[in-house]
Amino acid sequence: MPELPDLTAYLTALEPRVVGQPLEAVTLARPFFLRTVEPPLASAIGRTIIRLGLLGKRIVLTFEGDLHLVLHLMIAGRLRWRDRGTRPTGKIDQATFDFPKGTLLVTEAASRKQASLHVVRGASLSDHDPGGIDVLKTDLPAFAEALTRENHTVKRALTDPTTFAGIGNAYSDEILLAAKMSPLQLTRSLSDDEVRRLFEATRATLVQWIDRLNAEARVNFPEKVTAFRPDMSAHGRFGKPCPVCGTPIQRVVFARNEMNYCPTCQTNGKLLADRALSRLLAKDWPRTLEELELRKVTKSQRG
Repeated sequence: MPELPDLTAYLTALEPRVVGQPLEAVTLARPFFLRTVEPPLASAIGRTIIRLGLLGKRIVLTFEGDLHLVLHLMIAGRLRWRDRGTRPTGKIDQATFDFPKGTLLVTEAASRKQASLHVVRGASLSDHDPGGIDVLKTDLPAFAEALTRENHTVKRALTDPTTFAGIGNAYSDEILLAAKMSPLQLTRSLSDDEVRRLFEATRATLVQWIDRLNAEARVNFPEKVTAFRPDMSAHGRFGKPCPVCGTPIQRVVFARNEMNYCPTCQTNGKLLADRALSRLLAKDWPRTLEELELRKVTKSQRG
C-alpha cells in the first residue's frame, strides 16, 4: 500500500499537471470503484482543482465550490500519467480522469478490488479522516500521548491509521531499525528516552524518503511505487545484511505481510517467533541468532 512518502511523491508529480486545471471528463471501468451517489461524480466535470492533499493514506483532489474527490488506493492501487484522452483498456484499469495536460489513470493489480473513489462536499470531507496525527506536523508530547494512548506493540501503533497518519508496514520497519527498537515492544513500557528516540527516528526516516521520492517525482511521474525498494535498510531484505551491523535481516510472516528486523540492532540477538513456523517446529524453533547459526552449521555438516 502506498504510504506517506509515496503519496507525497504522487502529489508532487500531480501538482504541476492538474492544479489550476479543469477536470474535463471521467471514465469508470468498474462502477464499484465509485462508492458514492450524492453529490454525483458529474458535478466535478468542468470544475478547476484548487489544491491537493492527504487524509491519512487517502489522496484528496479539492475543486472550486468546496467539492472533493477522495481516492483511496488501498494495497494494489496505483496512479499513472498518460496522454490526454487515454481510456481504461486493461483488466487492472479502474478509471481515467482527463485534464488539459494529460490523463490520470488509476490501476489496481489485484483480484480483489478494494481501491475506492468518493465524491464529497464541504464538511463531509472530515468523515474520511482516520484521525491519525501527522508526525511531521506535531511535537514530542503529542506524539508520546498518541503512542501510549493504548498499550500496543510499537509496530501496531505506528501502523494504526487512527494513531499516526500515513505509516504502513514498509516504513515502520525502516523506522524501527533506525530507532534500534523491537517491533514487539509495548508502547507503555517505553522510557521517555525511548519515546524520544522513536519520535526522532520516525520523523527522520519519513523526511529522508519524502525528500528522495519527491526529487524523483519532479523529474518523472512515479510509475514504480512499491513497498520493496532495493535501498531500504530492513523491509523486504530478509537474509540480507543489516546496513548497520551486517547481521542477516530476519522476518516474521503474518497473513499477506511480513515484518523485517535486525536481531542484533533491535532485539538483543533474540529471534521473534513466526507464529505458524514456531508452532510447527515447537522446541526446534531457534530462540537466538546464535542458535539459528548453529543449526545452519549442523545442517551443512549433515548434508
